[in-house]
Amino acid sequence: MTPMVEASGIHKSFGPTEVLRGIDLVVQPGEVCCIIGPSGSGKSTLLRCVNHLERIDAGRMRVDGKLIGYHEAGGKLHELRESEVSRQRRDIGMVFQRFNLFPHMTAAENVMEAPRTVLGTSRAAARKAAEELLDRVGLSARRDAYPGQLSGGQQQRVAIARALAMQPRLMLFDEPTSALDPELVGEVLDVMRGLAADGMTMLVVTHEMGFAREVGDSLVFMDDGVIVEEGAPRDVLSAPRHERTRSFLSKVL
Repeated sequence: MTPMVEASGIHKSFGPTEVLRGIDLVVQPGEVCCIIGPSGSGKSTLLRCVNHLERIDAGRMRVDGKLIGYHEAGGKLHELRESEVSRQRRDIGMVFQRFNLFPHMTAAENVMEAPRTVLGTSRAAARKAAEELLDRVGLSARRDAYPGQLSGGQQQRVAIARALAMQPRLMLFDEPTSALDPELVGEVLDVMRGLAADGMTMLVVTHEMGFAREVGDSLVFMDDGVIVEEGAPRDVLSAPRHERTRSFLSKVL
């Protein structure tokens, strides 16, 4: 089976600071992989390298068997044009900490925008699909509301529907609940549980250990730009092998 995500020897620096120091990671189709770790460990940078929002300095990043952001010739990587990278990103949905919705568009219009502008979907077809997706995330009654009229949890669910509108094969979640009030976290996690149950491949940077234990197929603990430990979520959370993992979990569980 071709992995959905295959990171091999990924390095990434910002100036003199090496943020990723040789990351190897494989995520199979239909798998939910949760990434945990302290702030500054490289989790979000790794996620952004998956869809080439950040350029890697060394290594290979593949999604569904295809190099992301580059083509290889003569053993060397050559960066793709931005238009080519954009085509690759169509299959990769991403949900950020902040919702990044267009404030002048309704919930439905936010979901419709990418299919209309990128795929050339007709307005009627895009509207129908948007209404179905908003119903899927429990917001059919709020489809004509503007972001400023929605709670943080509702805005994040619109953002998830917007990502799903491009019919991605892979979903990336970068701490999707970290900007939410505690009472709104559950409604977003419920949507993510539904996606996992439907077989969506998901790479999730999260602080929600209960979600990782319940929904995750694999759990990765990162620190200082490396993967310290990985395995089944229940094993890593209940009986971590490495002292650094034990120290981190003692502070968050």
